[in-house]
Amino acid sequence: MRSRQTGFTLIELIMVIVILGVLSAVAIPKYLDLKSDANQAAVQGVAGSLGAAAAVNFAARTANSGKGIAVTDCQDVAKALQSYTTGAYTTALPIQGGTYTIGSATIANGASTECTLTFTPSAGSAVTATFVGMGIS
Repeated sequence: MRSRQTGFTLIELIMVIVILGVLSAVAIPKYLDLKSDANQAAVQGVAGSLGAAAAVNFAARTANSGKGIAVTDCQDVAKALQSYTTGAYTTALPIQGGTYTIGSATIANGASTECTLTFTPSAGSAVTATFVGMGIS
């Protein structure tokens, strides 16, 4: 009687290794660039917050001139952000992982303009996003 051997041949095993190698060569570069995608998402999130803060500030100040802050420049919009620290309200952009910079552009009273926010990470290249600033005195 002849016994039959079962299992994979050497050629089949080598082909699986080659296919896995090709897949990893294609997939690895995509996942190595996740940091720049995360930086872009972070700056877009902060820009969205600035746009919302500008709209809420405009509505509050329109309803009652004693509320909110005067906005005459894109950089003034950052003052509408609030973060709570140790018993007092302060206004600031996030400081973790890099530096946020708002481009300077004058905003007329009652008008809106597109403002630019730039995030320069501690390591890597700078990314930008835009938000709408609404001027009110």
